Parts: sequence; C-alpha cells; structure tokens
Amino acid sequence: MALLGNLIARSLEVRKQFKLSVASPRTYQRHTIRQLLERGQYTAFGKHYDFAGILSKEVDFIKAFREKVPVHTYNEMYDQWWHRCLEGEENVTWPGKVKYFALSSGTSESASKHIPVTQDMLKSTKKVGFKQLYSMTEFKIPAVAFQKGVLMLGGTTSLFNRGEVYEGDMSGISAKNMPRWLSNLFYKPGQKISKRPKWEDRIKLIVRNAKNWDVGTVCGVPAWVQIVLEEVIRYHKVKNIHEIWPNLNIYIHGGVSFEPYRDSFKKLLGKNITFIETYMASEGSFGFKARPGNHGIKLVLNAGIFYEFVPFTSDNFDEDGNPKPNPTTYLIDEVKEDTEYAVMISTCAGAWRYIIGDVVRFTDAKEYEIAIVGRTKQFLSLCGEHMSVDNMNKAIDTVSKKLGFTIREFAVAGFPYQNLFAHRWYIGCDDESISAEKVKQILDETLCEVNDDYAVERTSALKEVFVELMPNDTFYDYMRSIGKEGAMNKFPRVLKNGALKKWEEYLEQNHVVHH
Repeated sequence: MALLGNLIARSLEVRKQFKLSVASPRTYQRHTIRQLLERGQYTAFGKHYDFAGILSKEVDFIKAFREKVPVHTYNEMYDQWWHRCLEGEENVTWPGKVKYFALSSGTSESASKHIPVTQDMLKSTKKVGFKQLYSMTEFKIPAVAFQKGVLMLGGTTSLFNRGEVYEGDMSGISAKNMPRWLSNLFYKPGQKISKRPKWEDRIKLIVRNAKNWDVGTVCGVPAWVQIVLEEVIRYHKVKNIHEIWPNLNIYIHGGVSFEPYRDSFKKLLGKNITFIETYMASEGSFGFKARPGNHGIKLVLNAGIFYEFVPFTSDNFDEDGNPKPNPTTYLIDEVKEDTEYAVMISTCAGAWRYIIGDVVRFTDAKEYEIAIVGRTKQFLSLCGEHMSVDNMNKAIDTVSKKLGFTIREFAVAGFPYQNLFAHRWYIGCDDESISAEKVKQILDETLCEVNDDYAVERTSALKEVFVELMPNDTFYDYMRSIGKEGAMNKFPRVLKNGALKKWEEYLEQNHVVHH
C-alpha cells in the first residue's frame, strides 16, 4: 500500500508539470450529446423520439434534440419509461438491461425514487473520481495523505435483490463496484463492515476499529460524518480525531451546504485539513472543487453527462417548483453568472432532458464553476417572498456568528396565519440560554437584507415569523424514525405538505421540548 501510495503521489506531482490540452466547454458537450444520441437511438426512447432523425441534422442536431425531446421530471421519466427497466425490460432508455437502481434520499418527496444506474454511469463516476484525484495537486495536501486509507461513510454494499435488479444507496452501489485493488488497499471500512445492512451496526464497528486504520481521507454527508467522528473521539477517550488518525488531511463532502457544520467540525480536529466539495447525486457524479480558495464546483463536461440550464423563474417553473412545458434552456457556453438555474441533464444512465431538482449559480462561467444554492422544490414562496435555501443558509450563518453558537440542523415551514401567512423555523440548539426571540430578530433582519422580495412581503402578506429551538438530536432521531439514518440522507431544509405533517406529528408524539 505504501509503495502504491508513493506511486500515486509521485504521478500526481509529475502530472502537475504538464499542461494537458483541453477542448472548449461547447466542444466537450457537443461530443457528449452526440455520443449519447448515437448510443440511445436503438432504445425504445430513442425510437419514440427519432434520435436517428435528430442525428441526421448534422449542424443543428442539438437544436433538433431540444425541440423534439420534452423536459422530464422524475415522475414522468419513471411512469413512462424507467418502471419498465425495473421490471427487467432491456433497451428502454439506454442499451441493455439496468442491473442497479439507486434509491434517492428523497428530501423533496417522502417516497424514495428509483434512479437507474448503468455500467456506463458507473464508469462515468469512476472517471470523475480519478479527475478529482488529479486535481488535488492544486491543493497543499501532504503526499502522505495519498498513501493512507479512505473512509467512505456511505450506504450499505448489501443491496436489496428485486429479482433481476438490485437497489440501494448510490454510494453503496459505487463502493460495491469499486476496483478490487482500490477496495483492498485503500477503502475503509472495507467490504466486510460495509455489507452490514444497518447504519448503526456499521457505525459501531467503524468506531471500534478506528484505531486499527490509518485514515488520510474521509468522505460523506457532513451531519453523519460529524456524528461518527464524535463517537470515535468519545469511545477512544481522545481529545480530537487526529489522535486516532494523525494523517487525516482531506475531507470530501457534498449533499448540503457545509457552512452550518464548519465551526463544529473544526473543533473535532487537531490540525487544519483540506475541505473539498463534490457534486454527486443518485443520477451521477457531476463535478468537484478543483481550485483552492473561494472557487465553486467545477463541472466535468466529458463524462457522459450533457447539461442544460433552465433559469429558475416564474416563466419556467410553477409555484410548486415544477417545470412548465417548453422552458427556456441554456447550454454551458451560454450561461451567465449570478443567475439561478435549475439543472437539466441527459446521461449515459438513460435520463433524457431530466430536471434533477438542484438549483445552481455560476460563480465563474468561463471555468464552468458553480455553487449549489437550493432545490426546485425546497424554497418558500407562499406570498411572493421567493426564499431560497441559499438565503436560509446565509441567515442561519449570521445567527451563528452574532450569537456565538453553532447551528447544524434547521428547517423552515410556511403556513396560513390570521388571513395572511407566516414562517416557522425549527432550529437545532443545545444551549438553553439562547433566546428564540433574539434568533428570530437576526433571521428576519438578515433575510430582509439579502432578499428584497422577502423584505417587501414582511411589510404586507408575511405577517409573522416563529422560531422553535430544540436539541440537535431531535433531527437525527426523526431521520432514524423514518428509516433515513446515515449514508446520503439529508434533513430537508424546507418542510411542505406530507413531510411537514409527519415532522409535526413526530414532535407531538415524542413531546419534544422547545425553547
């Protein structure tokens, strides 16, 4: 392992000395969509939408593709096409049979989604992973980090067998399909522990075995990684995680904004490490932070995923966050900075013009770098306040800094109130000296500063803001109670409809005390 690690570290340094020639973003994406259409033309989907005819338009085949193929949400893709893949039919939206289905964490809707994962998508995910490894030469990471174990806190690799197909968490599917040499040499907790179906069983074994491993990199969703690190520190009676893993130098995270966790995370460390954000979903691996500093996530444009960007406006989306027919879309070389776009993808897993639910903003359009600012379904606009997850994160960050306590978990709900409307914030806080009234004041003031629409509505239709402070464990206990503990599962930042009803019932049944 040390020999291979040295080789990897050395090859990364050597690679840094060479400037590889790169094509333009448009060229990469044009080549990608052509390949996708060529592979997909003999599938049921490709025949239905005449991919062969689209490809015959040599100059304008991208224009023809966008005109002929409608925009799809998950329900449309699943109900019309993917359910056939799940039943074992082949050549539905991608050549061959689909062996794996990723169960999405389902933050927007209560039921998990079944997303097809093809062999081509697994290759794409590996390709993006290796590109990320190459990019680490840009960061000041000690070479020793590449010789050590990589702890991946994802889903179980024991997938649920549904006859001809297997389903499970995308992170578990990826770990199960990891190259054997990589799995044997670097992967922690190892296949034996990762096969355990229950998250809590895997965590107990990880905590107990932690001192036997030399971990250089940790990967996973912030909330669950933090819980695991806290457990390791407590169990082994040490002051910080570096007393167990002195060579820990990298934390790779994604799924939610890391800012609410950053301060409390640093308290678990004995020295500075490098934090690298990735953009992964059940639908694929899209990119990673490739440059140090305040740069965004760089999209990978030549790994079997074709991107379109839909301005997240009332012209293109209804009040529930659903796309309207024939929305305006832009390609990678047409986007502007400081505009919010919903991400739409066509992929080598047989997703076609598929709205994945994320909303992004380009931080550097020339470098195709983005920040994830919210979800199409996770925003609040009861009366025109247009409050995004990005707005919420900024408000929570301001509260944390002004009142001197760390907020890791929170959620917001909107409801009718005295013939008008109100927001209710649920905020994780273990310090009973903190005043909910003071938190409310800072939240409200900050949101008025960062969101003009919110400021206007607070003088009219948005009559009141309520704040409930409760123990952080309430959020994690609730996730356990609905079977969404650990792995890629995240607590939704916006609670609506059925999800809000379930949460309120849980608080009432468990007599959760708030202050």
